[in-house]
Amino acid sequence: MSTYRSDFLQTLSQRGFIAQVSEGEALDAAFTKGTVGAYIGFDATAKSLHAGSLMGIMMLHWLQETGHQPIVLLGGGTSMVGDPSGKDESRQLLTRASIDENIASIKTAFDPFIKFGKGAKDAVLVNNADWLLQLNYVEFLRETGRHFSVNRMMSFDSVKLRLEREQNLSFLEFNYMILQAYDFVELYRRHKCILQMGGSDQWGNIVNGIDLGRRTDEAQLFGLTCPLLTTSSGAKMGKTASGAVWLNADLLSPYDYWQYWRNCEDADVGRFLKLFTKLPMPEIARLEKLQGAELNEAKKILASEATALLHGRAAADQAVETARHTFEEGGISANLPTITVGAEDLKEGIGVLDAFVRAELVTSKSEARRQIRGGGLRVNDITITDEFALLNASYMNDDGVIKLSYGKKKHVLLKAS
Repeated sequence: MSTYRSDFLQTLSQRGFIAQVSEGEALDAAFTKGTVGAYIGFDATAKSLHAGSLMGIMMLHWLQETGHQPIVLLGGGTSMVGDPSGKDESRQLLTRASIDENIASIKTAFDPFIKFGKGAKDAVLVNNADWLLQLNYVEFLRETGRHFSVNRMMSFDSVKLRLEREQNLSFLEFNYMILQAYDFVELYRRHKCILQMGGSDQWGNIVNGIDLGRRTDEAQLFGLTCPLLTTSSGAKMGKTASGAVWLNADLLSPYDYWQYWRNCEDADVGRFLKLFTKLPMPEIARLEKLQGAELNEAKKILASEATALLHGRAAADQAVETARHTFEEGGISANLPTITVGAEDLKEGIGVLDAFVRAELVTSKSEARRQIRGGGLRVNDITITDEFALLNASYMNDDGVIKLSYGKKKHVLLKAS
């Protein structure tokens, strides 16, 4: 469908969130008749979600904003299996303790976007370990497994693409789509959830859940996916040369998060404003038309609005001030990311290559060498030409820090502990 009557599907459509939707007319009608419960699953494979997860989180945000109930499903059970979708090889198996630690860490990322509580439209947080880890294997095969055709499962992209590349697909991973389908039915039974949302690589898994619900509970369930987002140059959303763009502030500072959005490609500004901010569509339309130097102002607005959503307006304003002080005035801001080294280490001198690796401005000493040869690394705003240079206390400024810079926009302060 190109047009929708419900506020939720209208919003998603206008902002570019919809890739596929099952039975669009019937789902649209359900949204106009009453409160709809919808869920997205997040496996706990790391201590933080990253910017690539924001598509799903923002869909849950708009679901609640338009009067419906978001259900956040944390994969305490499915994380023990590993989703093969989009992967060329098996994920590393995690222990139950590691998964529990990850869940405790990532669940706070949802709080800035959706409101949890006990009201009809308040978000619900659930963990599929609560039911998946209680299943009896033989009973599960008889009651649920019999509804799945291996022939059909082999046709889904998560399986087919792995086999076409002649990459191993374990039986453990092959079961993932069955468990995800079972999650959908379980959430329908427990919370009257009728919609599963996710990235477009999850379409096959979602369709399996819809089919299972029809077969076991005669339920009418629905699926909706968003595009798998890449930048205009083809880079995967939420990834940079130096690593993932984490949502947890203890893994990526609000300033670095602001910089990620500020440094987006020109062609992505309008699209990202629609997806990752709450700005009204007319304002976004105005910003999309900006060209040349004015486009940088649109990027700053994108960075500030995206940062304010996750970390709060004060953190966003502080990031703006840090950037202004650092770039426009050439100063050193106390709000820049900081690393500490032992005073004895600094007294002996730290190799410049090692310093930039420790600061995570580069991923390896070989990359640091390449950047030095290209004039890309600076210490205290002076370009480094000697890859064997040692940084010691003599490099410290009056504030007791050494400023390490990669290019014009990435800076880290080094100080003694």
